[in-house]
Amino acid sequence: MAAEATSRRKPNVLVTGTPGTGKSSTCSEIASRTGFEHVDVGAVAKDGQLYSGFDADLECPILDDDRIIDELEDKLAEGGKIVDYHSCDFFPERWFDAVFVLRTDNTKLYDRLSQRGYGPQKLTNNIQCEIFQTILEEARESYRDDIVFELHSNEPDDLDRNVDCIVEWIDKWLVRRT
Repeated sequence: MAAEATSRRKPNVLVTGTPGTGKSSTCSEIASRTGFEHVDVGAVAKDGQLYSGFDADLECPILDDDRIIDELEDKLAEGGKIVDYHSCDFFPERWFDAVFVLRTDNTKLYDRLSQRGYGPQKLTNNIQCEIFQTILEEARESYRDDIVFELHSNEPDDLDRNVDCIVEWIDKWLVRRT
C-alpha cells in the first residue's frame, strides 16, 4: 500500500467501467450512504475545460490526463472520495484503495447506449470495449490485483447489491484503520 493511502483517514474508491454500466448511479448512492464525496471526472473536466481536443469519430472531447491529475491531486490526497470515470489507467495508483469495475451484458448495454443517442461508431466502440473486457483488463494492469473487483450491473437489483458491496468494503477499511 502506498504511503499516501496509509496516512489517509478515509479510503478513496474508483468506480469504473464502460459508459452505461451504472457508474454515476452507483457512486451517487455510495456518496449518499457514506458521506464521501462523489468526484465525477467527466464533470471536473467539463467545468475546467480540461481537454486536449475533440474526437469527431467518437463524438467526445479528449481528456487532458495531465491537467486532470493536477486538478485532482490535492482532493484525492484528503481521502473519502468516490471517483467515477470510464477509464482508469492514467490515474496514479497511490490514489485508490479499491477499484470496482462495473460490467454489463452487451445486449443490455447496447439498449442503454442506444437510448442515450450514441452514434453508430461510438456505440460499436463501447460495446466492443465491454465484450473484450477492456476496462477490467486496464484496471488489472494498472492496479494491484488485491484492490481490483469486478461487479455485474445488469438489473436494477444489481445497483443495490453493488452499492452494498462497496459500502461494506469501505466500512471494513475504516474498521481496520481504527
